[in-house]
Amino acid sequence: MLLTILFGVTIWLVLAILCLMVGSNGEIGWPASKYVARYRIEVVLLASLVGAALSASGVVYQAVLQNPLADPYLLGVSSGAMLFSYLWQLPAITAGIALGEQGFAFVGAATAVGVVFAIASRRGRLEPVTMLLVGVIVNAVNGSVFLLLNTIVKDPARPGGPIAFLVGGLQTTLTTSQVVGASSVIGVGWIILLALAGQLNVAMLSEAEATSLGVRVHRLRWFAMIAASLMTASAVAISGPIGFVGLVCPHLARLVVGNDQRRLLPVATALGAGLLAVADAASRWLASTASVQTVLPVGVLTGLMGGPFFLFLLWKRRRVTSS
Repeated sequence: MLLTILFGVTIWLVLAILCLMVGSNGEIGWPASKYVARYRIEVVLLASLVGAALSASGVVYQAVLQNPLADPYLLGVSSGAMLFSYLWQLPAITAGIALGEQGFAFVGAATAVGVVFAIASRRGRLEPVTMLLVGVIVNAVNGSVFLLLNTIVKDPARPGGPIAFLVGGLQTTLTTSQVVGASSVIGVGWIILLALAGQLNVAMLSEAEATSLGVRVHRLRWFAMIAASLMTASAVAISGPIGFVGLVCPHLARLVVGNDQRRLLPVATALGAGLLAVADAASRWLASTASVQTVLPVGVLTGLMGGPFFLFLLWKRRRVTSS
């Protein structure tokens, strides 16, 4: 496993260094100014943190839910964080509440996950199919409430307007405590998932087979889903609902190391970190083109990439099922 982790770190490090050489003015190369270099390093590290959290969570969701199309946002995490982040902008809602926007977003994500867990659990057991269905409904309700409030009170004064809430992007105004808090939750969650990786291989079997091998599959689902959901909530709280990273990267990692969760988790984490850093670098480069001339939210680029990828996976799965 150590060699796999070193391999993943090497992949991320190469991609991160390349991303540091891309500027928003079309410049390619290491920045001459130390201030510009420091800014790019901070952005690349933030993108890597968010991408790593989403991709690692995607590995767990797909294993526990036994669905290759599962995504960290299926349980309403992103929509809950987005809705509460919007509510934080409304003075009538936040009056007297000493909690920042990221804290509000984390509460929203955790609330959405809590609702899904409460409804999808039966006698202490999590039912994967029910979780997926309830998650879709929670996402739809959160999106509808956001659009209703946005129509009534109009959009708060935030750069980017409604798209800033609907499509995630890397925030450059985060405080040190916000970054440290998110990093701590994501780091602890990842260590827990790595410790559970061997058991996650068994979780992909049927319940009877997992039980015969001595794995308490229902307890494993609780621990793994809670850790993955908290990681996702922390990532969404500092970046917004960046989609498809947790869907695409686990599948790319499987092409490299196979389906063993002990190797899949580190490699998918590295690919997620590198992919979001590349998406951020691409948005900076596109800002220098005459047809764009603005830094696009990275959620736009991951959506353009992940949407077709999702359709391809769905088409491939239907072909396998029909044959």
